[in-house]
Amino acid sequence: MRAFLVVIDSVGIGGAPDADSYFNDGVPDTGANTLLHIAEACARGEAEDGRSGPLALPVLDGLGLGRAVELASGTLPPGLGAAPQGRWGAATESSKGKDTPSGHWELAGLPVPWDWHYFPDEQPAFPQDLIDAVCEIAGTEGTLANCHGSGTVMLDRFGAEHIRSGWPICYTSADSVFQIAAHEDHFGLERLLDLCERMAPMLHEMKVGRVIARPFLGEEGAFRRTSNRHDYAIRPPEPILTNWAQEAGRTVHAVGKIGDIFSMEGIDHLHKGDDATLMRHLSELVDNSGDGSLTFANFVEFDSLYGHRRDLSGYARALEWFDTELGRLLPRLREGDLLVVTADHGNDPTWVGTDHTRERVPVLIAGAGAGALGQVAFADVAASVAAHLDVPARGSGKSFL
Repeated sequence: MRAFLVVIDSVGIGGAPDADSYFNDGVPDTGANTLLHIAEACARGEAEDGRSGPLALPVLDGLGLGRAVELASGTLPPGLGAAPQGRWGAATESSKGKDTPSGHWELAGLPVPWDWHYFPDEQPAFPQDLIDAVCEIAGTEGTLANCHGSGTVMLDRFGAEHIRSGWPICYTSADSVFQIAAHEDHFGLERLLDLCERMAPMLHEMKVGRVIARPFLGEEGAFRRTSNRHDYAIRPPEPILTNWAQEAGRTVHAVGKIGDIFSMEGIDHLHKGDDATLMRHLSELVDNSGDGSLTFANFVEFDSLYGHRRDLSGYARALEWFDTELGRLLPRLREGDLLVVTADHGNDPTWVGTDHTRERVPVLIAGAGAGALGQVAFADVAASVAAHLDVPARGSGKSFL
């Protein structure tokens, strides 16, 4: 009896009741729907780069994905109308944020108990004492950017100047985040990680959710991020699903950035890499992890490579790749195993701006029979996984199993 909780980062399904309170470039997120709009674009032949035709997700749809989108937002996506063979529902977030920590903390049983600090969308975006601290730790006379922006745009705008000056690139987004980009060769990876780790306590005191190291390589006109990103997140202030499981004597595996998001709380083994590597880790854990274990996985590239960049074709390709890989995993689950596929927020690649979108998320379950779950809370996911593992739950959620 094992549990696998898999987050397909940013695969929202629309319908958030408070979407009108969240914005992209001044436009409310009302009507944003990551999965529906990708499926509609594919059906119109508008996502043909590296793939073609209607969105093909037979495994996810067989678990109930199409019906979950319909439940969340009132519209059945084109090509996704299979009769579900799994348990399916739509989850609504209560935390005041559409970011990675908010979504994951609540999925792990802990709605965020405070309001995050967000930096103003103006230039300079950061208070001078923060910039002074960066300069003192980095040993530089200044920083670059000091604004809101997309990471890839920041590299295009400031990467060459960063190499010439040695100054770190500091920027933020609509999330509660402070990001520092630096070249692995010219600035140094370890130097960047040390800078972010030493800045983190100051940012966390301000209730900024994450300090993110954004290393990159390449030369002007061809800069590229590397997989050595590291998130320094606020430690959850109360026990979460991983703690519940670990304290009950269960082995907990974190796949992807789960370790960063939870500051390694309740985690025994960490497995990192790009999404293809993470899928290999997940596959190995399906085959080899011990009875009673919890595996908590995040696949980030839907969000980082395709959602923020508003890349429809890339997002559709990633979904179809994941669907194929999931189809290879499900037959290898053991009797008594539970596998839950969900998401943490939306990132509609058809939407204005480059930020996350406030949406409900799917909850799709293999290993618990078939049928509708209805509308559930994010925290209900943690309670349900705990119930399956026969682990005491301490959060606000209710098990839907």
